[in-house]
Amino acid sequence: MITVSRRYQFAAAHLLRQPHLSDAENVRIYGKCANPNGHGHNYGLEVTITGPVNPDTGRIIQPERLDEIVRHRVLERFDHAMLNEDPLFQGVVPTAENIATVVHGQLESAFAGQGGARLLHVRILETGRNQFDYGEMP
Repeated sequence: MITVSRRYQFAAAHLLRQPHLSDAENVRIYGKCANPNGHGHNYGLEVTITGPVNPDTGRIIQPERLDEIVRHRVLERFDHAMLNEDPLFQGVVPTAENIATVVHGQLESAFAGQGGARLLHVRILETGRNQFDYGEMP
């Protein structure tokens, strides 16, 4: 199996809290991330695909095409956004785990018709210490 990974960045804000819990309970669960004003991150995003190598190009997918898919499906939507306000996070706390799941869902169907390339997994890098993977692991 051969894989290709590309890295991207987007800046976004979120607020981690459950509306049905008290302020004290939200702070107990989410700590300073439960601040009612929200906070932001400069997220890293790694997108990993797999598929057959095209004998004419020697590639699974043209890098520009991968960039276009990620830009259209993720970056344009989430960059400089308050994630809690996006319908994709309706009823879901936008933790990095849930961001990874949502991003994977946004990208997975976009690879149909891309010469057999398919999304393997995504990685969200929230801080220098935290990364979150969703999808198949190679």
